[in-house]
Amino acid sequence: MPKFLIASLITASLMSACTKQQAGQVETAGNAENIEQSAACLAVLPVPKALPGGDALIGSDAAYREEAPRRSVTVGGFEIDAHEVTNAQFAEFIAATNYVTVAERAPDTNLIPAGSPDEFFQPGSAVFLMPTANAPNWWSYKVGANWRHPSGPDSSIEGMDNYPVVQVAVEDAAAYAKWKGRRLPTEAEWEYAAQGGVGTLYPWGEALVPEQGHKANTWQGAFPIQNRADDGFAFLSPPGCFGANEFGLYDMIGNVWELTSTPYTNQENPAAPNYTVKGGSFLCAENFCRRYRASARQPQEYGLGTNHIGFRTVKDL
Repeated sequence: MPKFLIASLITASLMSACTKQQAGQVETAGNAENIEQSAACLAVLPVPKALPGGDALIGSDAAYREEAPRRSVTVGGFEIDAHEVTNAQFAEFIAATNYVTVAERAPDTNLIPAGSPDEFFQPGSAVFLMPTANAPNWWSYKVGANWRHPSGPDSSIEGMDNYPVVQVAVEDAAAYAKWKGRRLPTEAEWEYAAQGGVGTLYPWGEALVPEQGHKANTWQGAFPIQNRADDGFAFLSPPGCFGANEFGLYDMIGNVWELTSTPYTNQENPAAPNYTVKGGSFLCAENFCRRYRASARQPQEYGLGTNHIGFRTVKDL
């Protein structure tokens, strides 16, 4: 795994280490609230949805410049998961194949820059935690962070079988999809599916929060220091808590960014490419990110997972 990418990410994002005590306190509080709220969400997970092929408009000329231009694309018919891949589903894959995720593997020391922190030489991944006075930055590289322990070794997915799996890299998601006889969606396929055949700013209309209430798991409050959790979730949410789009798909917007098979443009290092993630996450707030739209896109390092990125799969029809 190209750990120098993590070094770049940490430098760019001003990551800093958080103590294990702080990590445990934040994650435990988030899990407890989320598990309590899950009773209002889907009890039975829906089957994948078949979408017809055809022409679709993707991109935006009225948002972030990386989304431009608004353009027409043609996609073939495909079937797409109605929800994000869950911890339970990913665990079945691990049990059947003995696959070891990128975050669980010993790093390739030849790819780690000289002088890097000691933790970069150990398996781990990138973790968001709310900042504190002693740890003012909100991203850190956490040794022991992986899909089983999303926020580090003191965290757990116990009781969260129905939540989206996170801390998966592109390689991990593609391996799962292949095992299922499926693949990762392209960016065009993902955006077409997320928009649900409507042309509004958000898949549900023109207002982020319409009169009916919140339509996606995002961040309410001043990111990253205040999270009011008005939508009922401080961190991740299980599938179906906010209703489906017009295609019957859940959580295409918010909750977790979702991996695609499309390389991100303007590669700075072709040897370690970035891939496009879509849809925003529970970290997207009105004062930060604002990428809770179908056209929103961001780059993600090939060899890195985080605790706010997941995925879903597709199959050609």
